[in-house]
Amino acid sequence: MSSISYLTVKALTKYIKRKFDADPHMRNVYVKGELSNVKIHTSGHIYFTLKDEQSRMPAVMFAAQARSMKFKPENGMNVLIQGDINVYENSGQYQLYTQHMQPDGIGELFIAYEQLKKKLDQEGLFHPSRKKVIPSFPNKIGVITATTGAAIRDIVTTLNRRYPLAEVLIFPALVQGAGAAPSIVKSIHAAHQNHGLDVLIVGRGGGSIEDLWAFNEEVVARAIAESSIPIISAVGHETDTTIADYVSDLRAPTPTAAAELAVPSQIELLQQTVRLSNQLVQLTTTLITQERKRLNRVASSYPLAYPERLYRPFIERLTRLQEQLEKNRKTILVNKTDLFTQKTIRLQLQNPNRMILPLQKNVQNLRSRLQLATKSTFQEKEKSFVSTVRTLEALNPLTIMSRGYSIAYQNQQVVKSIHEVKVDETIEVSLQDGQIQATITSISEKVEGE
Repeated sequence: MSSISYLTVKALTKYIKRKFDADPHMRNVYVKGELSNVKIHTSGHIYFTLKDEQSRMPAVMFAAQARSMKFKPENGMNVLIQGDINVYENSGQYQLYTQHMQPDGIGELFIAYEQLKKKLDQEGLFHPSRKKVIPSFPNKIGVITATTGAAIRDIVTTLNRRYPLAEVLIFPALVQGAGAAPSIVKSIHAAHQNHGLDVLIVGRGGGSIEDLWAFNEEVVARAIAESSIPIISAVGHETDTTIADYVSDLRAPTPTAAAELAVPSQIELLQQTVRLSNQLVQLTTTLITQERKRLNRVASSYPLAYPERLYRPFIERLTRLQEQLEKNRKTILVNKTDLFTQKTIRLQLQNPNRMILPLQKNVQNLRSRLQLATKSTFQEKEKSFVSTVRTLEALNPLTIMSRGYSIAYQNQQVVKSIHEVKVDETIEVSLQDGQIQATITSISEKVEGE
């Protein structure tokens, strides 16, 4: 009986993988289905499951291929996929390696357009509160578009015809193709470099959705939203609507209409000026006529015809008031004079000098008595103090120490008995002229009778 050779899992998986590699039908397959479990990795790789009613298969789309997609894959989306089938050796599963993906039934660009529109709307970039006001009389106007084509001619011609006072600055940009979006963004940034622009027109002529796609790119939309200069979008024909139209401060249906919205018409301004001038003249004439009639009525009225009769009663009243004022002045002066005389007499009768002299004599007597009492008390206290000092000097232990005595301390306490200390302890002995530290070497108790 021959021995059986067992394969490792790795070897068997490699064998199966080579079978997939060798099968030409697995190298380029076209399959459609519904997306589920979509996961977009930070590296840009997209992992998902492709399924139908009967089956499901794992799939992956690497970042290099995913970057070319215009839309974002989402769960539940039906797609058409072109790729190849192979085995992922680590898990031993076969999976679909996606090279290209497009929506099934709805255009890829349309889905990308709707996804970006929804995203920016949720961020508030379309809200009316963000819209800047287009100035009524701009001095400088910037135009971002291709330098060739009908759009630039229509815009410049319309601006010069309607409002030649405005200066027009052209910022060339690609408006179609792979490099169009970066070119438009670069021109928007260039327009902000100290040109003093009052308004900016961004757009191009009509075309297919592919032709207009640069104005549906997120980088262009965000550059327009971040602009400090009011922007008028002028993309395509009246029926064309791009993301740039939603983000701009004002949307124009055509490039020509954008120019008309950017500036006023000099003919309309002249007509309006003439009309307002005529209205002003008419109103001024009417006002002057009305005021002249009013002046005539006032001038011919009774008060102005006999003006002296207006102030005659006031003169009489003033004369009476002056007479009354003089009479009151004299009466008040007499009353105040009498009152002053009375107060002066009362003040003299109550002159404090009359009361001060007796009090001064009394104070002098009290001062003399106080001095005698103070001197006597001082002498008695002085004698008592001297006696007390002599007693203290006699009792002062320091005085006794001058005769050869000393005082022993331990822990700042006076040692009064030999029982308060022990051998080898240290005590402090206070003498008349200082202190010494002493160590007890022996203790002898006093024997009575000695």
